Amino acid sequence: MARALRSLRRTLFAPPLDEVSFARRGFPPLPANSPADALQAVPRAVVCGFEWAMEAGGLPELTHRLELIDAEQRGFAYEGATMACTVLDTARPGHGSRTRELLQGPGRPHVLLAYIGMGFAMARLPRVLWKKVLPDLPGQPWHPVMSWLAVDGYGFDLAYFHTRRWVDEQRIPPAYPWLGAPGYFPRAVDQGIGRALWFIHGARPERIDTAVRAFAARRRPDLWSGVGLAAAFAGGCGADTFETLLRVAGEHRAELGQGAVFAVRARDLAGFVPPHTTVAARVLTGLSVPGAVTLADSCAVRDPVAGPVPAYEHWRRAIRARLTPGAPGPADQRADGP
Repeated sequence: MARALRSLRRTLFAPPLDEVSFARRGFPPLPANSPADALQAVPRAVVCGFEWAMEAGGLPELTHRLELIDAEQRGFAYEGATMACTVLDTARPGHGSRTRELLQGPGRPHVLLAYIGMGFAMARLPRVLWKKVLPDLPGQPWHPVMSWLAVDGYGFDLAYFHTRRWVDEQRIPPAYPWLGAPGYFPRAVDQGIGRALWFIHGARPERIDTAVRAFAARRRPDLWSGVGLAAAFAGGCGADTFETLLRVAGEHRAELGQGAVFAVRARDLAGFVPPHTTVAARVLTGLSVPGAVTLADSCAVRDPVAGPVPAYEHWRRAIRARLTPGAPGPADQRADGP
């Protein structure tokens, strides 16, 4: 019976693999032999992680499957697994423990992406259940400040699966008191929408720039931050594309770089930094990977901050300030090479 219920929930909550392809979502077609085609592996890895977590008989079985995924895509599979665990935890009376056990155990290095998986679950759960989404993670240095990435994940899901409404029509979701800061909720959603633009427009900077410019000016900084995070983490392009991205971002270069710094930190935490992330760090931030990690950690605000601006945004502001031309910073943070 329990397995049958999990299969039913999998059917209700997870899209089939063919539903997440760019063509099926109606995204602009990619040029022939485009390196951005590799981005399509990302949503597929998420769906696989979700399905495995729904069907697994326990954490050891789930972990065995997730660790079979290659290192570059493994974090995305943990996103999907966290989404499934969140759905299973919220669907039972009280608070389930699957998500906590996953993130306090084998999923710990992937906790930043796991928050995004919680956001994917939020997009499919009624808001009345959102108060059950965030587990207690004692001893996690990133928790709960970085849990705003769950709201980012929610925004990504809205844009990826309902592109007309949230990208073409630029709708704004109702506020929600995540960590007691309802006014910041739409901003974190925009950061996720920005991440989705990297996929929707197939890592093509000029198209992304056009899409961002369609939004109100006050929303563009958060959108560019999301673009930077997706570009540096997921790749799908070479150095020349990153250079074009930096150029078209214009006045929002610091936001683009801040997103890239978060991406580098997440990759480093997971224990694998792919070559495209190293290149993105150099081009979008002027930093080496160790330099970007040092910048992220030195700007960290790990304790909740009273008021309408959450600690997460104070952290982001500090990084942006250090990336602004003329800002002081340790010389050894700069990237080597041209």
